[in-house]
Amino acid sequence: MTKQERGIRSRRAILEAAAEVFDLRGYDAAGTNEILARTGLTRGALYHHFPSKEAIALAVLEAHVDGLAVPEGSGSKLQAVIDLGFAFADRLRTDAVLRAGVRLAVEQTSLPRPADTPYDQSREVVRTLLGQAAEQGETLPGLDVPETADVIIAAFTGVRVMSQVYTGRADLPERLTALWRVLLPGIASPGMIGHLRIAPPPQPPEPAGES
Repeated sequence: MTKQERGIRSRRAILEAAAEVFDLRGYDAAGTNEILARTGLTRGALYHHFPSKEAIALAVLEAHVDGLAVPEGSGSKLQAVIDLGFAFADRLRTDAVLRAGVRLAVEQTSLPRPADTPYDQSREVVRTLLGQAAEQGETLPGLDVPETADVIIAAFTGVRVMSQVYTGRADLPERLTALWRVLLPGIASPGMIGHLRIAPPPQPPEPAGES
């Protein structure tokens, strides 16, 4: 393994360990000693990548954008908006960095507000998709794209928080389906609604076991 590869792995290990601590304790209660204990790295290695706990937290927030990759194969742009929400929700189950990022985004802490917040990242992606949907006639005439994008993001955030409180996010897909059932009549053109899937995308079949 090259020195560069080791550096990349060490940085990722710090981010993942810090994310677990941030997600568990929040920013202010998290400590670098606990982060280091989870990585097995030296303090010197930590400071080589991040000069402070604040720098680690800001890197976690920046990584939020990784969860905003638009799923392929959605077809229409409105379907892509819907599928993006389901993909984000699914990734929350397995990606500690993403989970920590969404907690840091809503938590009132001593962490300074970054220039590019997770909400700014989400707004940009959803606005772009909605704008393309409007250009293709998928939305109601005269739809206010920036306003609608902000409403979608705010509604998704609220649904996500409720799901976390009540079921530890276990019912998040069902809550998202209900959200789109309510929102779509005010967004999609009448001819589009019947073509939009508001349930999670079907999962690919698991590979058959060897005989």
